Amino acid sequence: MSVSEGSIRGMLAINLRRARTERGLSISELSRRSKIGKATLSQLESGTGNPTIETVFSLSRVLEVAISDLLDARPPGGLTVVRAEDVEVLSGEGVDLRPLQRIEAGDAVFEVFDQQVRAHCRQESLGHVGVEHTIVQAGRLGVQVEGHEVELGPGDYVGFDATLPHSYTALDGDVRSVLLLQCRADQRLHLSDACLDAPSTAEG
Repeated sequence: MSVSEGSIRGMLAINLRRARTERGLSISELSRRSKIGKATLSQLESGTGNPTIETVFSLSRVLEVAISDLLDARPPGGLTVVRAEDVEVLSGEGVDLRPLQRIEAGDAVFEVFDQQVRAHCRQESLGHVGVEHTIVQAGRLGVQVEGHEVELGPGDYVGFDATLPHSYTALDGDVRSVLLLQCRADQRLHLSDACLDAPSTAEG
């Protein structure tokens, strides 16, 4: 199956290979650190895998790169309009994410996501790069961060260190929210153009 470079699958294939190569990691070593199978990683790098939220967040944590660096390379523009129907959904056990935009401001990078937590579902994360900000738009959201639990309603906000284990739970029906992931500019993936099409190496 051919994969366009503009798709989540296509961009992840390119960026994952670049990040792994930049850090001098074999697929075996990345598999060991991320707890993701070698076959799955090979499929992701070839663009034939089906990435989940859990997989992408685990790779972000292990490779220490912003999630947007793994998913997209959208250049900034004067006016940016992102239509919901044009954005691919990245799904996990309980959450559907639509990556909308990456905003760079000085030493900070903000990744903007439309987030839906499915009714009566729970999404867990072992942690990943950055600081997490969530603003609930509709529904009741349970948030747990390293043992601390809070309940949020429409208009409520929560922020926390995203490297800590955390989870979201839809307490009633679906929960709609805006997710902002904030990271430092020095956590961005900076690679030379020469690495763009570098073949996958050190598979063993």
